[in-house]
Parts: sequence; C-alpha cells; structure tokens
Amino acid sequence: MQLDVPIIGIIRGITAEFFPALMSAAFEAGLQALEITMNTPGAPEIVARCRPLVPAGKLLGLGTVRNREEARRATEAGAMFLVTPNTDPSVIGLATERRVPVIAGAFSPTEVYAAWRAGASLVKVFPCGPVGAGYIRELRGPFDEIPMLAVGGVTRNNLADYFAAGVAGVGVGASLFGAEALAAQDPVAVAVNVGKFIASWERWRS
Repeated sequence: MQLDVPIIGIIRGITAEFFPALMSAAFEAGLQALEITMNTPGAPEIVARCRPLVPAGKLLGLGTVRNREEARRATEAGAMFLVTPNTDPSVIGLATERRVPVIAGAFSPTEVYAAWRAGASLVKVFPCGPVGAGYIRELRGPFDEIPMLAVGGVTRNNLADYFAAGVAGVGVGASLFGAEALAAQDPVAVAVNVGKFIASWERWRS
C-alpha cells in the first residue's frame, strides 16, 4: 500500500489531555501525518479517541511498533498507518493483512531491502543523525526504487539535504513542533513551528 507523505510528525510522551489540541494545531498548520509512539502511556487509547476527529486527507498513526502484538493493538485502535523502529516481517505481514500502510524501520542495506521485500509502504532509515544525508544518498544508489523516510536528526537546517539525497519523506519530532512549545503545552506555538518547518520544505520543493 502506498503512503505519500513528505513530513510525518512524531510525538512521544504526550499527555492524553493535550494531544487533541496539538493534533488540531498541527493539522491546521499544514501537517499531513501525525504519529504517536506506542511507548507513550495510553497511546492506542489516544488514537482510538482521536481518530474520529482526524480531518479528511490527514493521517493519524502509531509508531515504535516493535512486534506483532503491538501491531495488533495499534491496528485495532484504528491507526491509519504504523511505523516500526526495526525490521520485523511479522509486523509488516499483519499490517498488510489488515490493509494498514506500514513504514518499516531499517538501517543496513540488508535490512532496507528486506523491509521493502516484506511489503513495507516506505522504509524508515533510522537513526539518520549519526550518518547524515550522505548515507541516504549511498543507499539510493542500489535501491533507487525503494522509497525511504529519514528519521533521527532531521531539522529545518538539514531538511533540504535529505530531500536532495532522494528521500520520499522525513519523520521529525521536537524540531518540528518545538521542544519549548511541547513542554509548555502551547498549541499556538506548535502551529507556528510546524508552519515554519513546512514552509522550509515548500521552498526546497519549488
């Protein structure tokens, strides 16, 4: 299943009380996809409660899905996509069976190819922080047909480097929403930060 999203916002450790306001602010600022990590307390319940509030054309998913049991819980909660930190064919298989797009985590060339062959919609190259955009460019040499999502260490300052290297998208956490805005639970500041990040991407695209 295809998944065409240039920027995925990653939220870890958010409270159930603040998430609806954050989701609304981020989507209104132009973000297309939002991921809550499974190791956030009550993550599946947050998704189940907020799924009916997701506007048309937007996506709410669950990330840090590490095994088949977590994948089952995530899909039953109504996640519109799954993201994994590792390559687990059983997770990819369950998501495929349930027709839920899955972004499978990988790092080495072998893992990247295995994740794609198993049926991942995108391959999440993680963590990118220690290796940078140059590593993506090298992977794209033999695997130019595999759409890749860069995650870990992506910021507004290096965003263009990753897209120039050939990624289909990026996954971003605090550098997208703003660490201070998240700590203060300030949806207005979140919207401003998301808008600036998306504007940087749109400048590169143009």
